[in-house]
This record gives sequence, C-alpha cells and structure tokens, in this order.
Amino acid sequence: MSTSTSSSCSSPAVRGRFAPTPSGRMHLGNAFAALVAWLSARAAGGEMVMRVEDLDPRAASRERAELLMDDLRWLGLDWDEGPFWQSERGELYDEAIARLGAAGLTYPCFCSRAELHAASAPHASDGTPVYAGTCRGLPADEVARRSAERPPATRLRVPDADDPAGTIEFSDLAYGPRREVLARECGDFLVRRSDGVVAYQLAVVVDDALMGVTQVVRGRDLLGSCARQIYLGGLLGHAAPQYGHVPLLAAPDGRRLSKREKDLDLGFIRGSGVPAERVVGLLASAAGLAEPGWEGRPRELLDGFSWPRLRRDDIAVDEAFLDALFSRA
Repeated sequence: MSTSTSSSCSSPAVRGRFAPTPSGRMHLGNAFAALVAWLSARAAGGEMVMRVEDLDPRAASRERAELLMDDLRWLGLDWDEGPFWQSERGELYDEAIARLGAAGLTYPCFCSRAELHAASAPHASDGTPVYAGTCRGLPADEVARRSAERPPATRLRVPDADDPAGTIEFSDLAYGPRREVLARECGDFLVRRSDGVVAYQLAVVVDDALMGVTQVVRGRDLLGSCARQIYLGGLLGHAAPQYGHVPLLAAPDGRRLSKREKDLDLGFIRGSGVPAERVVGLLASAAGLAEPGWEGRPRELLDGFSWPRLRRDDIAVDEAFLDALFSRA
C-alpha cells in the first residue's frame, strides 16, 4: 500500500523547523534553506521549532550550535520553541528502535563500509549504497559469534520490491509527485550505527512527530531520504509531514557548498562587514522571490512568498554573486 503526505495538508496550521547540525559554521546554502523554511511557515501563519541535530559526538559542538543560532537571529529568522538537543533525547530513540525490534522489523548488521560499497548497486538516488541484504538472514549462532567480535549496526527491513507496502508516494512542494520503491532505491537501511549512534533517519522521524512538525523544508540533497522517513514513520504510527526541498547553492566548479570546506560561512561574511539585509536580498533574488538588487529583512518577503515562484535548479555562487555580496562591504 502506498503512503502519502496528503493528510498533513488538512492541518489548520503549519509547524516548520530549523534542524542544523553543529559540525561547522552556517554557510550560505544552509542560510538559504533556513530562509525558505521560515518563509513557508510564517507566510501560512505557522510556527517554527529549533532542533539541534547533535547526534554524533565527533561532529557536534555546543559552541558551534550557539553560533548557528546566532547566525539565524542575525538574518532575522526566529522560532517559537526550542532549542531541542538530539543528544538529550536518546531514550526516545531507544524506545522507537526497541518497538521496531519487538515487531521483528530489525536485525543486526556486521557489514563494513568497504563491504557495503563493494556489494551495492550504484544507482541510489542520494549516493547511499543499496543494501544487498547480506546480514538479513544470518542464523542466531552466527550473530552471536560475530557480536562477540564487534558490535553490530541495526538495520530496518523493507518490503520486497514486488510488495506494494514498500512503494512510497508523496508530493514535494517544489519537485512535485514522487514515487520510490525502497527495495530498489536503498534496501534495508540503518536505524543505529555500529558505534551506537542513532541513525539520522530514525532520529528525525521520531523528533518531527513528537515536536508536532507538519512541514519539513530542506535542501534537495535530502529529497532521497523522504521515502525512508515516511515508511519508518508509518511503522511507528506517525503521520508524514509535508515536504519541500530547495535548490542547492553551488560553487563555480559545480561543487555544492559545505561546512566541511567552510564555503562562505556566515562568520566570514559577517566579519567582512556585509549586512544581513544584503545576504537575505541576494538569496531571495537568486531564488526568484525578490527583484535583483533588493535588500531587506525576511518579514518583508512574506506577502510575496509562494512555492511556485521558487526556482528549482541549483544556484551558482559565481563571480557576479560574490561581487554583489562583497562589493560594498
């Protein structure tokens, strides 16, 4: 049976969210996704929730999280509830994984990263390997033997390709109707890593449901996660939110901006004397939400915001863009 997000559209109010990962300073691509998320919720008279996705202790930092939130405030983006910290919500995730396990929907996986890439199909939509099911049918004695050598990850079983329950359909606010067969696009997927860290897919589903989030707006690189999250939410008894994905900001060589590369982070931009109004104006005009050269605050964009106006192709942070950003700083 297909799953749809249409039920969320009947909700009387939109409740969106910011969900930054504190692995580095916010860059322009993050700021763009946050701006559209805020505009979409506020234009509908809705609310925003702040959640810090600090699941991985190797990448998370409270100090960086505070800087991310300060950057959002500097841009003129506010929220109504939070911040919530995923690092403090482990019991909720453990409970969800236990429920899935009790229903026979999970199993231990001992595959290494190298083994996954060697045995996977190359066509996963977001670059995630399609799991071949290597550990799905391991006998109990083999599981015990391998568990004594190293801790396993935990995988969620997905229906076979010919089972309608594994076909997920939804409509994205920007990219329209989508259909995905889980067995072909991702296969059985992780809900907990072998180091004990809860997988992103599980945590966001639990949090969005418990925080009452009805609309998820984020970069289009996460569009391929929707089907997994809708399916997982259904197993846990949660209604799917409405999804809207936005284009990415890309460097002139086509590489998308990233925190890892510290591409045009807001710390550098703010330190260069660029006003927030110019950053908002450039992002809005590049997205088709404002006229070229406009500068202002996010609230000034609310009356004219609509998803049909938003461009779908990626935005090039080229020389002209940079000249407009820094020329008068």
